[in-house]
Amino acid sequence: MALNADTFSWVAALVRSRSAIQLGPGKEYLVESRLLPLARTHGLAGVDAYVDKVRAAHDTVGERAIVEALTTNETSWFRDNSPFLALRAHLLPELLATRNRPVHLKFWSAACSTGQEPYSLAMTLLDVLPPTVTFDILATDLSEKVLDRARTGKYSQLEINRGLPAPLMVRHFTRSGTEWQVSSDLRARVSFRPHNLLDSPPPGRFDVIFLRNVLIYFDLPTKQQILRRMASVLSPEGSLMLGAAETTIGVDGTWERVPVGAASVYRPVRAGGSAPARVPSQATPATAGAIRPLPAYSSPSALGTRAGAAR
Repeated sequence: MALNADTFSWVAALVRSRSAIQLGPGKEYLVESRLLPLARTHGLAGVDAYVDKVRAAHDTVGERAIVEALTTNETSWFRDNSPFLALRAHLLPELLATRNRPVHLKFWSAACSTGQEPYSLAMTLLDVLPPTVTFDILATDLSEKVLDRARTGKYSQLEINRGLPAPLMVRHFTRSGTEWQVSSDLRARVSFRPHNLLDSPPPGRFDVIFLRNVLIYFDLPTKQQILRRMASVLSPEGSLMLGAAETTIGVDGTWERVPVGAASVYRPVRAGGSAPARVPSQATPATAGAIRPLPAYSSPSALGTRAGAAR
């Protein structure tokens, strides 16, 4: 049964108001396929009846379920790999060179989905940072459902197979029935919290912000608002990581693209609009001993890549 036009319009308006994601004409099939399981869970035959019930009751729980169902949660381990290689080979040495001891670094994985990105980040940091350097990772998402999954740290064999190198699986995971459980040590490195990118950013200053494969879902004014919020919580030496298909160029002129090895990071334009500084291609002598060498499994072919638009 085709989705009622009024149903689609209401759902599209709800999703836009809560998440800024736009569901334009032609997305009716997506709404129907994502919401049909919810309708059946409530004993209803179709999406129109389910949406009518939520609307009539002003059901805030049902509204949240609709928004979460239409939020894409595609992810994998070490996705697109190049940001992780850039972090360990370039950004971390640069950060350590600019900080007084003791060094404490802060990271934010925004729109973290089911946790593969922040856990990949934690594994990277544990691999290369000396024990004297401490760090915090904040991982946020709009969806409480995916955050609950991320906190448990349990993943199916299929999910484990999507980009996780075998040495890291052995080091950080244990078998739990038919699933794999993230170690308690690794889970302790990541704090998961709900956050809507339309709201004020979390407090504090972050050295690296991962905001990958998210901006593509928003219109231009919303992208600009989100980027301004990112800039407000980025440390002076900090970097913003976007998805491979995303850029601030032509979106927000207050940011500049900085080449980092084979990848790119984004930083707020410095006073006077000077040209972006290229990140050093390797650790400086003062910091060379602080970063451990890359293990053999950290090559792009070993980590694997995953293309796609969703986070």
